[in-house]
Amino acid sequence: MNSPLIKIDDKHLPLYRIVWVSDVPHFCGEDDCLHEGEYEVRLDVDESVWANRVERDYVIESLNQWYSGESSDEAGPDWV
Repeated sequence: MNSPLIKIDDKHLPLYRIVWVSDVPHFCGEDDCLHEGEYEVRLDVDESVWANRVERDYVIESLNQWYSGESSDEAGPDWV
């Protein structure tokens, strides 16, 4: 892993801020809901960002790599 940051939507977030990632898409049934079908990525300090399925899968993959200490670039910086 080359960086402790991950891009979700248009935001670059440090992995350590992610508390949990939704496994199912958001559905509330409200007519004015802007996040229907998106996945919630919960951050610390009661904040959330919303990801599509591809972004959500990438977040989970990146968190697993970060947590396990795996690195695809052995010559790069050690962020773990």
